[in-house]
Amino acid sequence: MQKHAVILAAGKGTRMKSKLYKVLHPVAGQAMVQHVIDSVRNAGVETVVTVVGHGAEKVQETIGDASQFVHQQEQLGTAHAVKTAKDILSNKEGTTLVVCGDTPLISEETIQSLISFHESEKAAATVLSAELTHPYGYGRIIRDEVNEVSAIVEQKDATKEQSEVKEISSGIFAFDNKKLFETLEEVKNDNAQGEYYLPDVIHLLKQKQEKVSAYITDDVDEIMGVNDRVQLAQAEQKMKERINLKHMINGVSIIDPATTYIGKNVVIGEDTVIEPGTRLMGQTIIGKNVTIGMNSDIKNSTIEDDATIKQSVITDSFVGKASAVGPFAQLRPGSELGEETKIGNFVEVKKAVLKNGAKVSHLSYIGDAEVGERTNIGCGSITVNYDGMNKFRTVIGDDAFIGCNSNLVAPIEIGDGAFVAAGSTITNNVPDESLALGRARQTTKEGYYKSK
Repeated sequence: MQKHAVILAAGKGTRMKSKLYKVLHPVAGQAMVQHVIDSVRNAGVETVVTVVGHGAEKVQETIGDASQFVHQQEQLGTAHAVKTAKDILSNKEGTTLVVCGDTPLISEETIQSLISFHESEKAAATVLSAELTHPYGYGRIIRDEVNEVSAIVEQKDATKEQSEVKEISSGIFAFDNKKLFETLEEVKNDNAQGEYYLPDVIHLLKQKQEKVSAYITDDVDEIMGVNDRVQLAQAEQKMKERINLKHMINGVSIIDPATTYIGKNVVIGEDTVIEPGTRLMGQTIIGKNVTIGMNSDIKNSTIEDDATIKQSVITDSFVGKASAVGPFAQLRPGSELGEETKIGNFVEVKKAVLKNGAKVSHLSYIGDAEVGERTNIGCGSITVNYDGMNKFRTVIGDDAFIGCNSNLVAPIEIGDGAFVAAGSTITNNVPDESLALGRARQTTKEGYYKSK
């Protein structure tokens, strides 16, 4: 059976008190609405339609090709929002899921279970529900004598008896697609807000003697909607716990989960150890048996097996097997380290390739450069890559030795096995196996201090 989804993402979210539209606020480094679409897609939904309104261009730019889009010019209620997808979905067969774009914790497993239950029940509509100890503020699921859903009653309309019902509506539904769009045409806006509400579809379906079911989820966190910064922080915490738990179950040691932040799309291999205060974000891949030291920040980077990272910042970079980075190093975008390389304390690397076994142990800047295998760059050395207008490249061969406090003024090439004497400023190419010195001759005036 075909599966479709309508994602409601048109609201501005005034309670967020932000210029950023609500569904674009990040949870675990990813926009809330992207979490929802990922879960829907992973649950096997073929056609996804996102309803946009406020900030439509930004929402579309964030989601990209993962969804089709329809525009809700005026926010006239949830039923009106779903109806804007009519031209894309109304003629299709199958099941249509309706999910709010501000429910980032909804999982693909729960969506799959909701759809399977809905289809096995042969229901016209199925609401995802949950049982809460304190259900105040939620619409209540009212069931009939045969335990089928007879109505969804909002808090303000509930009688005292109905208010005591613990089962609530999450606002997430599965519908028979044809029946959904047929019934949407009958929804009226004769209410205090003058809006068209999606739960009215349930009432209309019951009037037609259609079957309406409810699927109860065990994880009430999944249905949590985010309407303000407090709920955003709560969703962040829940997502962090979920992600960390997944990695620990898969063989990763997280020393202090409470202070470890891992993005949803990060991949980590077995026997890797993550120390406290670490943040791993974006499309980061961590290999097996890696140690990520305290307070490291890694984004969109690959760290291969057996590497060690200590208190360092790594962005858009690659670290080869058994390499060591840090403490207090920074790999800026475009850095690529081969196997068994060493980047020591207070070293900054940018847009540079360091081949297998190369070492830059401390207090150096290596930018726009290529460093050969087993080459050793001494303390305080700099590739001088910028003349005030343009960037230039430094190429250093294999087995070279760059003495401490050297300046290599690009564009320049240092040959294989070459030596650069400490304290030199080198402006010309250095041939293979040569020694280059570029410093002023020392002058010593004996007795000078005594004479003063």
